[in-house]
Amino acid sequence: MISLLNLNGFYFSHHAMLPKPLSQKTPSSISLKVRCFRASEPIPLPSSSPLSSVLSSRSPKRVSRLLRSEAQHALMDYMHSTRGYTFSDAEYISENSPRFIESLVSMIDDKDDVLRSLERFLRYNPINEFEPFFESLGIDPSELYLFLPHGMFFLADDHVLLQNFHALCNYGVPRNRMGKFFKEAKEIFGYASGVLLSKLEAYENLGLRKSTVVKLVVCCPLLLVGDVNFEFVSVLDWLKRIGIESDWMVNYLSCSRTYSWKRMLDAMLFLHKVGYSEEQMHNLFRENPKLLLEGFGRKVYLVFGRLLKVGVEMNVVYSYFVEYPNILLNKCANDMLRVIDFLGAIGMGKDDITHILSKYMHLLITRSLKGHKTVCQELKVGKADLYQIIKDDPLKLISLASKQEQKGNGKVDSHDPRNYLEKTTFLLKLGYIENSEEMAKALKMFRGRGDQLQERFDCLVEAGLDYNSVIEMIKRAPMILSQNKAVIQKKIDFLKNVLDYPLEGLVGFPTYFCHDLDKIVERLSMYAWLKERNAVNPTLTLSTIIASNDKRFVKYFVNVHPQGSAIWKGLKRLSNKDKN
Repeated sequence: MISLLNLNGFYFSHHAMLPKPLSQKTPSSISLKVRCFRASEPIPLPSSSPLSSVLSSRSPKRVSRLLRSEAQHALMDYMHSTRGYTFSDAEYISENSPRFIESLVSMIDDKDDVLRSLERFLRYNPINEFEPFFESLGIDPSELYLFLPHGMFFLADDHVLLQNFHALCNYGVPRNRMGKFFKEAKEIFGYASGVLLSKLEAYENLGLRKSTVVKLVVCCPLLLVGDVNFEFVSVLDWLKRIGIESDWMVNYLSCSRTYSWKRMLDAMLFLHKVGYSEEQMHNLFRENPKLLLEGFGRKVYLVFGRLLKVGVEMNVVYSYFVEYPNILLNKCANDMLRVIDFLGAIGMGKDDITHILSKYMHLLITRSLKGHKTVCQELKVGKADLYQIIKDDPLKLISLASKQEQKGNGKVDSHDPRNYLEKTTFLLKLGYIENSEEMAKALKMFRGRGDQLQERFDCLVEAGLDYNSVIEMIKRAPMILSQNKAVIQKKIDFLKNVLDYPLEGLVGFPTYFCHDLDKIVERLSMYAWLKERNAVNPTLTLSTIIASNDKRFVKYFVNVHPQGSAIWKGLKRLSNKDKN
């Protein structure tokens, strides 16, 4: 049934089940070429346009969809016919600068004929073309003043900026990501002809694919400032040394974060120093990419120094970091510091502290301790008595001081320590805060051991989804990870290889994985049949087709065609036949 459907003489190719994404102009096909009839020098213009007062206001009055559409058409016609930009450029700018469009509409009184009124307005009132241009690239209107050039209104007057902008577009950088370049590395738009392209190619020469370089510079525009970043090259060398492909690392980068290559390099050098083998480093970063991308927090190095200070031998400290890699997590490092401070605060000597750490480290790194004053108050004892209790039985440190031992209802935590640690560690990677209410809820929602959850999570990432997008999906639909890996892989394979549907669409509809595969096949097959006969909207989303209840689906996707009922029954029979 999955490979081919034959119902009443109709054949359904699964490649045709879903509408293709709406055609968009690719970055490489977009340019801002200007006709050559303009003057060679910028035309002197007033320092402000008629729109200045409106654009500087916080919120222009919102306009209806019809008015917005007419205003976009007027702006597009102005940019293309009057100013001479290509049709695709004019179209992109007009469709992706909503605040500027609202401001344009607010400047005219005749709302009955917006198109003609705006054409007349634009004919006699020059606009600052940089405003809709920058807004279309993702720069918030409230920040425009930081980027508008002084004394220029027309994009064509800043030919150097456009030249470098074109270089990025033609290389493959998406236009909607270009705002980050202006914010973080504005100087690259002042490079002489060919310089920017040579910098991009220099990173390709390091062995990176062109698509990898695109994502890399989108996430880290500063790499294009100055020479090839030495620390970045060193990170690549280390990754190659430990057997990790550079493309793998770039796949985990996020455009919403800032990265420090020096911090990454310091993390690798630290692990090498404490005795990690190349294989151990490979496994560590594979299991927890954040440790590589974010480096180690200051508290990790504080733990290292504090352990030496209390008398633990250097080689033993090294072994702790190798044997218990969770110490490298900022939260665990903070908990370890609390343990050392707790023991020191009740008067315990260095020898006793060293003894407890060396014997019970595997338990202490899984617990967050209360303050010693709180424990003394709860037990109604002094520091000296608490010291003696813990010295006589070090495990009392966990049972009396651990926050996890006592739940809100007063019951003792019954989780197996190892499984609980694995599950908690996994949730910490997703961004949950330990001991928070959110963490407590997540521990109940995510079913399975920590290693199983990690395996299912990795399955989604390895399929081609962005690491940060998967985290967002999992938080919105935790039940995804309640399914075993084989089920997740089948649903991904069906969507990706049978339907030829882009996986990015799942970010907006993560509950796709929560629906039965037979239901998915039946409904999308029915939708494909209707679409071929123009009996249904061809651009409906997955959620509209799959998530609606049975009664609603039959009403809007079966009964809308005279033959719909017969086709639907045929699909049901095929589905039942496959089950049997």
